[in-house]
Amino acid sequence: MSDEDLKLELERLRSENAALKKGAATGITMKVSEKGAVSIYGMGRFPVTLYKEQWLKLLG
Repeated sequence: MSDEDLKLELERLRSENAALKKGAATGITMKVSEKGAVSIYGMGRFPVTLYKEQWLKLLG
């Protein structure tokens, strides 16, 4: 590879890396599993997953 090719590849990788970092900060998301558990993502390193009874106890 020539110097110009390496520079183009480096710039492409930098822009791809920036796009990935930007997409990671999407905020809080929620997902419901097949068994009915509700998982909250984005509050910490790991998701918070609780079943209906646990949510009612927490919020009640």
